[in-house]
Amino acid sequence: MTGGMRLRIVALQVGLIAVLGAGGLVALGMGSFVHGMIRDQLSAQQIFFPAAGSASLPASEYPDLQQYGGQQVDDGVKAQAYANGFIGRHLEKVAGGQTYSQVSTKAAAAPTDTALAGQKDTLFKGETLRGLLLNTYGWWTIGTYSTYAGYGLALAAAIVLLAMLFEIGLAIRSRGTTAVAPIASTRLAHQG
Repeated sequence: MTGGMRLRIVALQVGLIAVLGAGGLVALGMGSFVHGMIRDQLSAQQIFFPAAGSASLPASEYPDLQQYGGQQVDDGVKAQAYANGFIGRHLEKVAGGQTYSQVSTKAAAAPTDTALAGQKDTLFKGETLRGLLLNTYGWWTIGTYSTYAGYGLALAAAIVLLAMLFEIGLAIRSRGTTAVAPIASTRLAHQG
């Protein structure tokens, strides 16, 4: 390989290391930002799962939520569990499994029905909170994937760095070999 070709390869590797390294840092930073923001906002809301096995969280009805009993909802995974497992199950009991949209349509047709109005109000608030918590879970997942991407980009940058160091090592070794060859051929010529 010619020296010019080797120089272009090393320059390309330096560029790749810079791009991959910068991308990795940005992705890690974004993942950290998203997780930190979600943790701060959820912590400020002071949402807690009821105690495991309590009347509010019986093991027979909520077996999948017992692991969160008494804990604060402070990350996306817990937000999803609270939204689907706790709020979602409560909402199913409000109007026989009907959604806010279904109850709202019935309430509009019967404006004097206070029971329907109460169900409509409860479903609206519950479905809104559930939706917000599921949105939080979605962003938490994006933050997690961003962190994984950051690690992957950092690993790729390290691999390119190793390849560049290998290439530089080959260049140094080939220079040493070519520098020794003319000296050896000169000695052989003088001996003969």
